[in-house]
Amino acid sequence: MTANRQSRSAPNDRELRLWKVGRALTLAFAAAVLVSAGVFLSLVVLLDFQEIDKTAKLDAKTLFDLVKLSFGVVAGAGALVALVVAYRRQRVDEAGAHREATRLHTERFSQAVDKLGSDSPAVRLGGVHALAGLADDAPDDSLRQTCIDVLCAYLRLPFPPDPGNPPDDTAAEEQREAHQDKKDRYRALREVRHTILRLIGDHYRTPKGTHHSWQGCNLDLTGVAIDGQMSFTGAMFSGGDVSFTGAMFSGGDVSFTDAIFAGGNVSFTDAIFAGGNVSFTDAAFSGGNVHFDGATFSDGYVVSFVGATFSGSYVSFVEARFTGGDVRFTGATFSGGDLHFDNATFSGGDVHFTGATFSGGNVHFDHAIFCGSYVRVILAIFSGGNVSFTHAAFSGGDVRFDHAIFEGSMVPFTGAVFSGGNLHFDATSGPAPAGLLEAVGTPAPAEVRLRPDWLSANP
Repeated sequence: MTANRQSRSAPNDRELRLWKVGRALTLAFAAAVLVSAGVFLSLVVLLDFQEIDKTAKLDAKTLFDLVKLSFGVVAGAGALVALVVAYRRQRVDEAGAHREATRLHTERFSQAVDKLGSDSPAVRLGGVHALAGLADDAPDDSLRQTCIDVLCAYLRLPFPPDPGNPPDDTAAEEQREAHQDKKDRYRALREVRHTILRLIGDHYRTPKGTHHSWQGCNLDLTGVAIDGQMSFTGAMFSGGDVSFTGAMFSGGDVSFTDAIFAGGNVSFTDAIFAGGNVSFTDAAFSGGNVHFDGATFSDGYVVSFVGATFSGSYVSFVEARFTGGDVRFTGATFSGGDLHFDNATFSGGDVHFTGATFSGGNVHFDHAIFCGSYVRVILAIFSGGNVSFTHAAFSGGDVRFDHAIFEGSMVPFTGAVFSGGNLHFDATSGPAPAGLLEAVGTPAPAEVRLRPDWLSANP
């Protein structure tokens, strides 16, 4: 990623920068003189000295005090020189230790990368754990990020496909053995990939600031096929970029349950959800950006935002395609931030906002196309904020706002087009959403069911 390249091109934070000895001592003495003068003047002011007796004679006691003072000044200067030299020696030792740690890290890194490129899946697995351990022990953040980048790059590499079912009994023995060898190798390499996914999740769940934490580091999983378990449960996303752009979720479960999105960027742009589950249940979106732009949700997948709280993040499903599966915002709370479904297409599957509360922020379905999905906004509460269906097109499917409460939010349907499918507002409370009656027209189509008092108020 660009951020990575920029951070690695910057000078090392631990690079040794020392002044020359003469300059350091001069500045140290000057600082000592200024501090001493400041202390002396402060004492003069505090003790309220009026003047110095110029007629007093120099007796033996005073002379002895002056000698002691001179020795004290000389001793203090010597101590100051020793302090400067000791400080420089400490800095040099620290820089040397850092260079040695970096050298050892580089050697171990090369060995781990060699293992990762081995033909043996078992050796590769050892290389994966070696790189993860190196990331934990890295002398600085740049070297840690390098180890993480290599693990992510391995996941992005092409890998052999599943050879499928074995040949039938009529096939030659050599064919069956060759197929079994391919199957075994596929499973072994798949285990290596699943181990990387598991290790990334484990380290990202560890609280930031602890030894094994990778929170705040960048993860580039662009185009990766994710067909195993990966857990970010309880993780904090407060910085860095996490990219699942173009990733294929074809099996397994990916969990962001109880995660906190307070900063940084998480991207599922153009990702394909074709199997398994992705859970954002009870997640908190209070900052940062989460993008599902252009993502495809097809059969067999469940994406859950059940109980999630949206109070400040920018979450986008712009031009997403809902062709199957199940996307749930059941019981979610929208009190701030922005959630966009602009130009999204709902042609299949189920999308649930049942029991959701809209009390602030902005939720946009502008120009969205509802042509086949089963969309439920039943028992939702619209008490604030803005939920917009401006210029949305309803040409199929089933959209229901039954028992919803419209008491404070702006829910405009201005310019919406109703040409098919079902749109129901049965047993709702509150005034009709802005622009709905005008968009439906008179008389209302049979597939659009509105409250009788709304119709009578707009004959």
